Amino acid sequence: MDLGRLMTAGADLWLNTPQPPLEASGTSGMKAAVNGVPSLSVRDGWWIEGHIEGITGWAIGKDHAAQESQDLNRDAGLLYEKLEETIIPMFYRDRSGYTEVMRHAIALNGSFFNTQRMVQQYVVRAYL
Repeated sequence: MDLGRLMTAGADLWLNTPQPPLEASGTSGMKAAVNGVPSLSVRDGWWIEGHIEGITGWAIGKDHAAQESQDLNRDAGLLYEKLEETIIPMFYRDRSGYTEVMRHAIALNGSFFNTQRMVQQYVVRAYL
């Protein structure tokens, strides 16, 4: 818990680049969203549900779950392209726009990806 707090404190962007199909559980990105930190991630795992391009954060490339092979050079190029052409210019030149993405990360992802919903889904799907 302490390490998670330190990692999200003061972060401006949450970068998540798992290698499909080995995606992480997503709890760090969800915690970042609750703290107003937009994500930049491959479209895998929870980010498939939480991603709204330019609203809650940004995706690197296309849906990795649909790709048959992974090309690390292509993925790296797509990551840098998104940073250089979209995110960094918005962060430095359109602070109000970036702040809106931060607000949407809280409002949309923070309100949806939470323990209450998770427990409710488990109860309904597993026990009822």
